[in-house]
This record gives sequence, C-alpha cells and structure tokens, in this order.
Amino acid sequence: MITQHLIQLFTRDLSKLREEINLYTEEEKLWEIKEGISNSAGNLCLHLCGNLQHFIGSVLGESGYIRNREAEFKLKNIARTKLLDEIDATLSVVTDTLEQVSKKDLEKEYPLHVFGEPMNTEFFLLHLAGHLNYHLGQINYHRRLI
Repeated sequence: MITQHLIQLFTRDLSKLREEINLYTEEEKLWEIKEGISNSAGNLCLHLCGNLQHFIGSVLGESGYIRNREAEFKLKNIARTKLLDEIDATLSVVTDTLEQVSKKDLEKEYPLHVFGEPMNTEFFLLHLAGHLNYHLGQINYHRRLI
C-alpha cells in the first residue's frame, strides 16, 4: 500500500533534513539570511516540522498538535538540538499516523480544504512529500551558499 512507501519517503527525507541541519559547521549560520534568500534553514526546518505535525499528526492522527505557522518563520536562534528534537518528533508522529491510515482513508476527502477545494487524502499526502523535498533542497542550497 502507498502508506508504506510514504513512510519510507518521509523517513528518508526527514533523516536528510536532520543531516542537513547537522552539516552546518556553525550553529548561528542556520539562522543567517543573505540577499535574495527569504528564509533561513532554521525557519524552514521549523516550517517543515510544523507543517507535517499539523497536516498529518493533528488532522489525520488527532495528535493534539497546535500549529503556530507565523512562529515557524519568526522564531530565531533556536538551538540546533531543539531543531533535531523537533525533526525526531515529526518523524515519529508521521510514521505513527501513516501506519494507521487505511486504503479507505486514503480515498476519502482530506478533512481540510487546504487549496480552497476538496482533494483526497492520498493526493494531499503526496503533496506533503513534495513540499518537504522542495524545502529540503532550499536548505541544502542555503547551507552551501552560507
């Protein structure tokens, strides 16, 4: 079933996110922004974790997570260890939730109209995997640029 493939992809990419955060030689560089770059790696990391914990953990898994999207982009200078803990928590909730999602759940309409129109849960989960990859690439580029 596709959920097992999604678990593999999210595990791979969240592990890569963890690796990217660890590859910054100076912790303060995680929060640096240069001209032409809108977001720091630290803020993108917070955004990815908040996004997945909300849309998968809270909405599908009823984890109770409360998202503060604005803070994902406003918080600064969070310790690397806290970012890594957040990635680990995200991986755990994503895996636990996806293990409980059935084929029927995937075919159902996703509970929120994220793009202003209905879509099925399977489609939205694929979107979330792509969203993670998009920002993961930005973090990789940011790290090499900084």
